[in-house]
Amino acid sequence: MTILIKGGQVINPATGMEEVADVLVENGVVSKIEKNIKVKAEQQIDAKGCFVMPGFIDMHVHLRDPGFEQKETIETGCRAAAHGGYTTILAMPNTKPVVDNADVVNYVHNKAKMVGVVNVMQVGAVTKGQKGKELSDIEGMAKAGIRAISEDGKSVMNAELYREAMEKAKELDLVVLAHCEDINLVNGGVMNEDERAKELGLKGITNSVEDIIIARDVMLSYDTGAKLHLCHCSTRNSVMIMKLAKDHNISVTAEVCPHHFTLTSDDIKKAEPSMDVEKNVPIDMDADTNYKMNPPLRTSKDVQALKEGLRDNIMDVISTDHAPHTFQDKNTSMKNAPFGIVGLETAASLAYTELVLGGYLTPMQMAEKMSYNPARIIGIDKGDIQPGKVADIVIFDPKATYKIDKNKFASKGKNTPFDGRKVTGKVRATIVGGHIAYQEEK
Repeated sequence: MTILIKGGQVINPATGMEEVADVLVENGVVSKIEKNIKVKAEQQIDAKGCFVMPGFIDMHVHLRDPGFEQKETIETGCRAAAHGGYTTILAMPNTKPVVDNADVVNYVHNKAKMVGVVNVMQVGAVTKGQKGKELSDIEGMAKAGIRAISEDGKSVMNAELYREAMEKAKELDLVVLAHCEDINLVNGGVMNEDERAKELGLKGITNSVEDIIIARDVMLSYDTGAKLHLCHCSTRNSVMIMKLAKDHNISVTAEVCPHHFTLTSDDIKKAEPSMDVEKNVPIDMDADTNYKMNPPLRTSKDVQALKEGLRDNIMDVISTDHAPHTFQDKNTSMKNAPFGIVGLETAASLAYTELVLGGYLTPMQMAEKMSYNPARIIGIDKGDIQPGKVADIVIFDPKATYKIDKNKFASKGKNTPFDGRKVTGKVRATIVGGHIAYQEEK
């Protein structure tokens, strides 16, 4: 298939290109980037006024498949990714069964090839069953194609075992994706420990829950030489530790999620009255559980530090931590609801609105943190749209303004705190391997 993308502003961090040009895609690859390309293409896309960037890469997605298909499937998750401008996503291993062996890796990769519209890269669990007792078959999973390991949803609290995992990751050239949480300090907390938690009568989670494990993991990375990537950083101290690590040339990178650079705990709303439809009884609601995520929403000082960390290239990546849940899962109290929100279909708009229009990032930096840097960290030949490269492309309209509507999500999950929020910047089309995976209806 030939696709001609006309008149967009091509933004390619790999080459530093930032100029208006046409992009010609032939046989799945970018063949030309020039002004006024004259060719008869099977598909022509008018990108005037839009950014043409390398397709976004999300290093942190929960597809819930296998085992929790009522929340999301590989098919619906991939559709949501394409709607959000993502061409490659990394799937976390906390499924049922846990992805701790090559068989489950192969299941996800094969199913994604059959039903998915974007590239899916499965992440392997660090320990068997994510129980923190014994290392999983990391070598077998590496042979099956994983590029990273993670105990996502928890930390490996046994530092000796985690060090052994890092040594194995170093040996196999894998990235360690770290969910940093000292489970002993959580103590039943459901939101940030601050005045808002007191107002709502809820147990809090301190910054130290995250910061202590970040410091530990950075030192283990320093000792072993393993590539460490810190997931969903939420505290101002995470930025400080990252700066120290980079100043000492430790092989550590870090990501920030849109909800953590956009919202604070003060934004958490009280819950509307609700009913248990099965039992036909009122539910004891305390706060809107669409604001419950792990790590939690922090304070304005933390948000400011995260924005500045992204601006100053201390924090390398914008990821979503896309975590779909059913309405029934979330239709309960903050104490009982699961952590997590969806993010694939809102991330680009939030990043552009909060960070680019907010004066923290340039469009080039946005492309770096959503595409080029993730590709470089994982070690894949993507995040680059110069001629000869696979045509993974997003067309993003920086002037489109709209209200987020969860009912229009392709994801099964509608659990978002951003429903009804006005944003600027919208994905118009997503091209994966030279095929149009998503194009907005005119």
